[in-house]
Amino acid sequence: MKNFKKVINEPHNLRVIPAWRATRDYFLSNFLCEAYQEQLDFIWEKSQKCKAVISFAISESGEAVSLPESPFGGFWIMETLSSSSIEAFISAVLEELGHRGIRSVTITQAPKPYEIQSDLINYLLFKSGFVQKKLVSHHFFIGRKKIKKQLQKETARLQSKSREVGLRISHSNISNFKFLKSIREWNMRKGYEITVDEDRLVRQVSEYPDRYFLTSLANNGEDIGYCLGVKLTSDSIYYYLSALNPQVNVKNGGELMLNDLFKVAVEQKVNFIDLGSSDLIAVANHSLMFFKSRFSNDVSNKVTWIKTI
Repeated sequence: MKNFKKVINEPHNLRVIPAWRATRDYFLSNFLCEAYQEQLDFIWEKSQKCKAVISFAISESGEAVSLPESPFGGFWIMETLSSSSIEAFISAVLEELGHRGIRSVTITQAPKPYEIQSDLINYLLFKSGFVQKKLVSHHFFIGRKKIKKQLQKETARLQSKSREVGLRISHSNISNFKFLKSIREWNMRKGYEITVDEDRLVRQVSEYPDRYFLTSLANNGEDIGYCLGVKLTSDSIYYYLSALNPQVNVKNGGELMLNDLFKVAVEQKVNFIDLGSSDLIAVANHSLMFFKSRFSNDVSNKVTWIKTI
C-alpha cells in the first residue's frame, strides 16, 4: 500500500486487490477474462474508505486493459473528489502498473450517465499523457419518470399496429441460447458481422441470470426477432444484441422490440436506458443514429485511451 497526497495535503492510499474479491454494481468489473493472467482492482482510499476504483485485466505480455471484452471499464468515483485527487489517483495507478512491469495501458471510460465525472476523467487522462484510440457515441434515454411516460405513449400506438399483422412481443429471462444462432445468421444476411464470445456470454448469464432479459418478436407463432437487454448496473439497462429476420417483411419490428426494452426498464425501475453506439467501420451509421434518436433524450461519448509507460 502506498500513500499519495493531494495539493491540499489530504492523504489517500492506493490499495490493489484481486478483482474477484470485490462486489461491484457494474458486475462485469469482476468477471474475469480467460485471455489475461489476472484481474486487479486499484482502489483509492481515505481513512480506509473507498473513494474511487478502476479494474484492470493484466496480460503476460505486459498490457493492462480496463476492461477487455466488456462494454467499458474505466474509473468509478464513489464520492465527490477534486480534480487534483483524481489526477493523483491516475498517477498512482500508472506508477503501480509500472512497478508491475506493465508497459501499455488501455482504458475505456464509461459514458457520463454511468459515471457523472467522466468528462473530467477524460480531460485528466488526456493531461496525463493518454492518447485517444477510439471514440463512439451512445444514445441514452434518461429519467425514470420519462421512461415510463415514453412507454405509455408508444405502447398503445404499437400494439394496435402489431395486432393488425399478427405480431406478438414478450420478454423473459434466458432459458436457452438458441436465439444467439438466429441473431448471428440474420445479421450475416444483412452484411453485419457479430463478434460475440458466446461461451463468455453463456457464463455471464449463468452467473448473473437476473441481469439479462430476452425480448422475442413472433409472427404467427414463429420468432422473427430478438433483443437482448443487460442490466449492467442496478440503475441501467443496456441494449446489447438485436436482430430481425430479413426474410420476413414486417413493419415496426425494431420499434416493438425497443418499446419492450422500455417495459423492462420500467419493471426494473432503472433510471436510464443505454441504446449503445451506432458505428460502422470507418463512418457514422446515420440511419441507425436517426432511429435511436427517436427513442433517446441524450447522447454521450465513450472514449478509449491508450498510454505507453
